[in-house]
Amino acid sequence: MCEYCEEYEAAVIGKPVPSFGEINTFDPKTGGFGKFSIEEAKKNKKWTVLVFYPADYTFVCPTELQDYAGKQEELEKMGAQIISVSTDTHFVHMAWQRDEKLLEKVKFAMGADPTGKVSRIFGVYDEGSGLALRGTFIINPEGTLVASEVNFYNVGRNADELVRKVEANIYVSTHPDEVCPAKWHKGGKTIKPGPAVVGHVYEALK
Repeated sequence: MCEYCEEYEAAVIGKPVPSFGEINTFDPKTGGFGKFSIEEAKKNKKWTVLVFYPADYTFVCPTELQDYAGKQEELEKMGAQIISVSTDTHFVHMAWQRDEKLLEKVKFAMGADPTGKVSRIFGVYDEGSGLALRGTFIINPEGTLVASEVNFYNVGRNADELVRKVEANIYVSTHPDEVCPAKWHKGGKTIKPGPAVVGHVYEALK
Protein backbone atom coordinates (compact mmCIF):
# COMPACT_ATOMS: atom_id res chain seq x y z
CA MET A 1 0.00 0.00 0.00
CA CYS A 2 1.31 3.46 -0.88
CA GLU A 3 1.76 5.45 2.35
CA TYR A 4 1.37 8.82 0.65
CA CYS A 5 -1.29 7.98 -1.95
CA GLU A 6 -4.69 9.64 -1.91
CA GLU A 7 -7.50 7.17 -1.27
CA TYR A 8 -10.06 6.71 -4.03
CA GLU A 9 -13.46 5.06 -4.13
CA ALA A 10 -13.04 1.74 -5.93
CA ALA A 11 -14.96 0.68 -9.03
CA VAL A 12 -17.20 -2.29 -8.22
CA ILE A 13 -18.98 -4.66 -10.60
CA GLY A 14 -22.69 -3.84 -10.77
CA LYS A 15 -22.20 -0.36 -9.30
CA PRO A 16 -21.81 3.09 -10.90
CA VAL A 17 -18.19 3.89 -11.73
CA PRO A 18 -16.83 6.60 -9.40
CA SER A 19 -16.14 9.90 -11.13
CA PHE A 20 -12.47 10.49 -11.85
CA GLY A 21 -12.90 13.79 -13.66
CA GLU A 22 -11.34 14.26 -17.09
CA ILE A 23 -8.20 12.58 -18.37
CA ASN A 24 -6.09 13.83 -21.26
CA THR A 25 -6.14 11.76 -24.44
CA PHE A 26 -4.29 11.51 -27.70
CA ASP A 27 -6.64 11.01 -30.65
CA PRO A 28 -4.90 9.20 -33.54
CA LYS A 29 -7.85 10.03 -35.83
CA THR A 30 -7.17 13.75 -35.67
CA GLY A 31 -3.56 13.74 -34.50
CA GLY A 32 -4.60 16.06 -31.68
CA PHE A 33 -5.37 15.95 -27.98
CA GLY A 34 -8.69 15.64 -26.21
CA LYS A 35 -10.39 14.69 -22.95
CA PHE A 36 -12.35 11.70 -21.67
CA SER A 37 -14.69 11.35 -18.72
CA ILE A 38 -17.34 8.88 -17.62
CA GLU A 39 -19.79 11.78 -17.49
CA GLU A 40 -19.25 12.51 -21.19
CA ALA A 41 -19.74 8.82 -22.09
CA LYS A 42 -23.03 8.79 -20.14
CA LYS A 43 -24.15 12.00 -21.82
CA ASN A 44 -23.47 10.44 -25.23
CA LYS A 45 -25.16 7.16 -24.15
CA LYS A 46 -22.07 5.15 -25.07
CA TRP A 47 -20.96 1.74 -23.95
CA THR A 48 -17.34 2.23 -22.94
CA VAL A 49 -14.46 -0.23 -22.85
CA LEU A 50 -11.48 0.93 -20.80
CA VAL A 51 -8.36 -1.01 -21.76
CA PHE A 52 -5.51 -0.52 -19.28
CA TYR A 53 -2.02 -1.62 -20.29
CA PRO A 54 1.42 -1.27 -18.64
CA ALA A 55 3.36 1.14 -20.82
CA ASP A 56 4.09 2.61 -24.23
CA TYR A 57 7.23 1.43 -26.03
CA THR A 58 6.95 -2.06 -24.59
CA PHE A 59 6.40 -5.49 -26.12
CA VAL A 60 3.02 -7.15 -25.58
CA CYS A 61 1.15 -3.82 -25.43
CA PRO A 62 1.34 -2.89 -29.14
CA THR A 63 0.10 -6.36 -30.13
CA GLU A 64 -2.93 -5.91 -27.89
CA LEU A 65 -3.77 -2.43 -29.16
CA GLN A 66 -3.40 -3.64 -32.74
CA ASP A 67 -5.84 -6.46 -31.96
CA TYR A 68 -8.35 -4.05 -30.41
CA ALA A 69 -7.98 -1.70 -33.38
CA GLY A 70 -9.10 -4.52 -35.65
CA LYS A 71 -12.37 -4.72 -33.71
CA GLN A 72 -12.99 -1.01 -33.26
CA GLU A 73 -15.38 -0.63 -36.19
CA GLU A 74 -17.41 -3.66 -35.08
CA LEU A 75 -17.66 -2.31 -31.53
CA GLU A 76 -18.63 1.15 -32.72
CA LYS A 77 -21.50 -0.34 -34.72
CA MET A 78 -22.77 -1.75 -31.41
CA GLY A 79 -22.57 1.70 -29.83
CA ALA A 80 -19.36 1.01 -27.90
CA GLN A 81 -16.14 3.01 -27.73
CA ILE A 82 -12.65 1.87 -26.74
CA ILE A 83 -10.36 4.04 -24.62
CA SER A 84 -6.89 2.66 -23.94
CA VAL A 85 -5.21 3.87 -20.75
CA SER A 86 -1.68 3.71 -19.36
CA THR A 87 0.31 5.78 -16.89
CA ASP A 88 2.21 7.44 -19.75
CA THR A 89 1.35 11.00 -20.76
CA HIS A 90 -0.68 11.81 -23.87
CA PHE A 91 2.50 13.25 -25.39
CA VAL A 92 4.22 9.87 -25.14
CA HIS A 93 1.11 8.23 -26.62
CA MET A 94 1.44 10.50 -29.65
CA ALA A 95 5.10 9.66 -30.19
CA TRP A 96 4.57 5.92 -29.71
CA GLN A 97 1.59 5.70 -32.06
CA ARG A 98 3.64 7.45 -34.74
CA ASP A 99 6.74 5.30 -34.21
CA GLU A 100 5.29 1.81 -33.79
CA LYS A 101 4.06 0.23 -37.04
CA LEU A 102 1.74 -2.14 -35.16
CA LEU A 103 -0.24 0.93 -34.08
CA GLU A 104 -0.84 2.33 -37.57
CA LYS A 105 -4.50 1.27 -37.51
CA VAL A 106 -5.18 2.37 -33.93
CA LYS A 107 -7.83 5.10 -34.15
CA PHE A 108 -9.32 5.01 -30.65
CA ALA A 109 -8.46 7.60 -28.01
CA MET A 110 -5.39 6.82 -25.90
CA GLY A 111 -5.91 8.02 -22.33
CA ALA A 112 -3.18 9.33 -20.03
CA ASP A 113 -3.15 8.46 -16.32
CA PRO A 114 0.29 9.67 -15.17
CA THR A 115 -0.79 10.05 -11.53
CA GLY A 116 -2.27 6.54 -11.45
CA LYS A 117 -5.59 7.87 -10.14
CA VAL A 118 -7.81 6.08 -12.66
CA SER A 119 -5.73 2.89 -12.49
CA ARG A 120 -6.15 2.87 -8.70
CA ILE A 121 -9.92 3.34 -8.95
CA PHE A 122 -10.12 0.25 -11.16
CA GLY A 123 -7.71 -1.73 -8.99
CA VAL A 124 -5.02 -2.25 -11.63
CA TYR A 125 -2.31 0.11 -10.38
CA ASP A 126 0.93 -1.63 -9.40
CA GLU A 127 2.42 0.48 -6.61
CA GLY A 128 5.82 -1.17 -7.01
CA SER A 129 6.30 -0.32 -10.67
CA GLY A 130 3.99 2.66 -11.13
CA LEU A 131 2.39 0.83 -14.06
CA ALA A 132 -1.11 -0.48 -14.76
CA LEU A 133 -1.84 -4.18 -15.09
CA ARG A 134 -3.69 -5.42 -18.16
CA GLY A 135 -7.25 -4.58 -17.14
CA THR A 136 -10.34 -4.52 -19.36
CA PHE A 137 -13.54 -2.92 -18.06
CA ILE A 138 -16.93 -2.67 -19.77
CA ILE A 139 -19.16 0.20 -18.64
CA ASN A 140 -22.77 0.56 -19.76
CA PRO A 141 -24.35 3.83 -20.97
CA GLU A 142 -25.67 4.50 -17.46
CA GLY A 143 -22.11 4.45 -16.12
CA THR A 144 -22.34 1.07 -14.36
CA LEU A 145 -19.40 -1.33 -14.45
CA VAL A 146 -20.71 -4.61 -15.89
CA ALA A 147 -17.57 -6.64 -16.69
CA SER A 148 -13.89 -6.75 -15.78
CA GLU A 149 -10.80 -8.80 -16.60
CA VAL A 150 -7.29 -8.34 -15.21
CA ASN A 151 -4.13 -10.05 -16.46
CA PHE A 152 -0.54 -9.82 -15.28
CA TYR A 153 2.08 -8.14 -17.46
CA ASN A 154 3.24 -11.19 -19.42
CA VAL A 155 -0.01 -12.42 -21.05
CA GLY A 156 -1.90 -10.48 -23.72
CA ARG A 157 -5.66 -10.38 -24.17
CA ASN A 158 -8.01 -11.42 -26.99
CA ALA A 159 -10.18 -8.79 -28.71
CA ASP A 160 -12.56 -11.47 -30.01
CA GLU A 161 -13.54 -12.31 -26.44
CA LEU A 162 -14.03 -8.61 -25.69
CA VAL A 163 -16.45 -8.30 -28.60
CA ARG A 164 -18.35 -11.35 -27.35
CA LYS A 165 -18.64 -9.88 -23.85
CA VAL A 166 -19.82 -6.51 -25.15
CA GLU A 167 -22.42 -8.22 -27.36
CA ALA A 168 -23.65 -10.32 -24.46
CA ASN A 169 -23.89 -7.36 -22.08
CA ILE A 170 -25.78 -5.31 -24.64
CA TYR A 171 -28.17 -8.22 -25.20
CA VAL A 172 -28.98 -8.79 -21.52
CA SER A 173 -29.40 -5.05 -20.99
CA THR A 174 -32.32 -5.15 -23.45
CA HIS A 175 -33.54 -8.63 -22.39
CA PRO A 176 -33.33 -8.43 -18.57
CA ASP A 177 -35.24 -11.69 -18.06
CA GLU A 178 -32.61 -13.69 -19.97
CA VAL A 179 -29.01 -14.75 -19.26
CA CYS A 180 -26.23 -15.69 -21.68
CA PRO A 181 -24.53 -19.09 -21.22
CA ALA A 182 -20.84 -19.85 -21.75
CA LYS A 183 -19.43 -19.02 -25.19
CA TRP A 184 -22.66 -17.23 -26.14
CA HIS A 185 -22.60 -15.32 -29.41
CA LYS A 186 -25.23 -13.10 -30.99
CA GLY A 187 -28.10 -15.25 -32.24
CA GLY A 188 -27.26 -18.04 -29.83
CA LYS A 189 -29.57 -19.70 -27.32
CA THR A 190 -30.16 -17.87 -24.04
CA ILE A 191 -31.73 -19.03 -20.78
CA LYS A 192 -34.74 -17.63 -18.92
CA PRO A 193 -34.10 -18.45 -15.26
CA GLY A 194 -37.04 -19.90 -13.36
CA PRO A 195 -38.16 -22.86 -11.24
CA ALA A 196 -38.73 -25.07 -14.29
CA VAL A 197 -35.13 -24.64 -15.43
CA VAL A 198 -33.49 -25.59 -12.11
CA GLY A 199 -31.65 -28.85 -12.73
CA HIS A 200 -32.75 -28.80 -16.38
CA VAL A 201 -30.41 -26.32 -18.07
CA TYR A 202 -29.44 -29.00 -20.60
CA GLU A 203 -33.04 -29.21 -21.79
CA ALA A 204 -33.44 -25.41 -21.77
CA LEU A 205 -30.55 -25.05 -24.20
CA LYS A 206 -31.98 -27.58 -26.66
